[in-house]
Formats: sequence, structure tokens, C-alpha cells
Amino acid sequence: MVIIVMGLPGSGKSYFASRLAKAIEVEYINSDRVRKKMITQRTYSSKEKQLVYNKMLELMKLAVIQKKDIVLDGTFYKHSIRKKFIDEARNATCIFFIEVRASESLIRERLKQNRADSEADYTVYKIIQAQWEPLQEKHLILQSTNDNINDMLQTAIDYLRIKNDKRTN
Repeated sequence: MVIIVMGLPGSGKSYFASRLAKAIEVEYINSDRVRKKMITQRTYSSKEKQLVYNKMLELMKLAVIQKKDIVLDGTFYKHSIRKKFIDEARNATCIFFIEVRASESLIRERLKQNRADSEADYTVYKIIQAQWEPLQEKHLILQSTNDNINDMLQTAIDYLRIKNDKRTN
């Protein structure tokens, strides 16, 4: 099973995705961590983003080959990026999308704080927001606040369980 957690910078997707992976005991790949390992001077350029997503795709393929479930965490802001992952996973395993959203005022506050792995600030958020291509496939949308992580996790776990049950029956 491949679970792609997507959303704009500051939406709470990484906070959620890391906890989801831990709760369901699967591998976790974070785009910011991949970027930090690969690139010394990070700019969030299109070329840089493509390098990061290509590496994540490689890691996803490896997990699929090894029959490991995985949570992938990144903005996944463009259809072309998502399509590569869908095409690679579709024939080998189930793929699920979970989109994490938050109010712009909350995002602005979150992006003012230092975060361990991401340097994305409000300017990066606005750039990615302007380039955002909505996901057309059915997916779970979660609204993040500062105090609803347990509800978000339970909703996601229930969603994955229901969707998985339907696929196996």
C-alpha cells in the first residue's frame, strides 16, 4: 500500500504523515528530509523539486518491490508529479491520497516557526499555492487545526481500512 499525503507548506501534512506512518507501522518518506540529504543549498526551484520527487519515486518503487507499505509526504502539487507515482504503483499495489489543508492564517503562523526539516516560508507557500493543481482522483481531505491530530489520524485509518476492504472484496 502506498499512501501519499499531500498539501501546501504549513498545512500540517508532515506532522500528520509522520504520525500516520507510526500509527499504522509503515515506512515514512518525507520530501523535506530527502531534499536536505540531497541538496546543500536548497532553493525550492522546479529542478530541485523534480530531483526530490524522482528520489522519492525511486524509494517508493523499492518499497513496492519489497512489498512494504509506505507513507510519502510532500506537496505533490502538480498532476504530472502525482501521475508518475500513480503509474508506478497502480499495477503493483493500492495507492491512496490524503490531502491536508489548513486555513491560510494558521499556515502563516506555522510558517513563522522554525521547523526541523523544512525551510519553506510564506513566500514559498504562495508560489506553490499559485501552481497548485487540484487532485482529480477521489481522496480523503483533512482539515488541520492545532488540536485535532487524533481525529485526523482516526479518520485516515478508518478511510484506509474501508478503502482496503473494498479493494480486497
